Amino acid sequence: MRGAWAWYQSRLLQQPVRTQMVTSGILWAAGDAMAQSVSRITEKRSAARDNSTTTIKTDWRRVATASSFGIGFVGPIGHFWYEALESACINRLKLKPNSLRFITTKVTADTFIFGPAHLLAFFTYMGLASGKPWNEVKSDVKRDFLPSYMTEGIGWMIVQVVNFRFVPVRHQLLYVNCFCLLDSAFLSWVKHQDDAPWKKYLTSLVSSSSHDNKN
Repeated sequence: MRGAWAWYQSRLLQQPVRTQMVTSGILWAAGDAMAQSVSRITEKRSAARDNSTTTIKTDWRRVATASSFGIGFVGPIGHFWYEALESACINRLKLKPNSLRFITTKVTADTFIFGPAHLLAFFTYMGLASGKPWNEVKSDVKRDFLPSYMTEGIGWMIVQVVNFRFVPVRHQLLYVNCFCLLDSAFLSWVKHQDDAPWKKYLTSLVSSSSHDNKN
C-alpha cells in the first residue's frame, strides 16, 4: 500500500493533470458500475415480489461514457479549479489560509460555481453521448438538474468544509475523487431514473417557491 501511495505521489508531482484524468476516469467508471449494480438489485427484488423474472446486464457503453466524462471533464477541470481557487483566495482576496473566511469563500464558490457547472456538463454530456437529440437532452437536463443539485448540495458542502480545512491543496482533488466514486454512482442513478416521483416533488418545491415570490 505504501509503495502504491508513493508511486501515485510521484506521478502526481510529475504529471498532475494526466494523473488526475486517469484517476477520475477509473473512479467514474466504478461509480457508474456501482449505480447499475444497485439498479439490478432493485429490479430483481421488484421482480421477485411480482413473481416475474428479469435479466439486466451491465451496460458497458454507459460505463465507458461515464469514464470518459471523468477523464475529459472532472480530472483536468477539477485540477485547475482547485489550483485557481486557492490562488484567488490567497493572492487576490488576501485571505488567511484555514481561516473561517477562507474556508467559507471556497465552499461558497465551489457550491455555486463549480457545482452547477459540473452537473450541467454531466447531464448534457451523458445525454449527447448516448445519442439523444438536443431537444431531448435539454428536457432531461431540466428534469434532472434541480433534484440532483438539491439532494447532493448539502452533502458536498460538508465534504468540502473538511477538504478546504484539513487537506493540502495538492491532495484536494484526490480527496474529492474518492467521494466522486459515490457521487458518480448517485448521478448515474439519477440520470437513469427518468420521471421518478421524487424528482417531480423536488422540482415542484422550487417552482412553487418561485411562484409565491412573484405573487
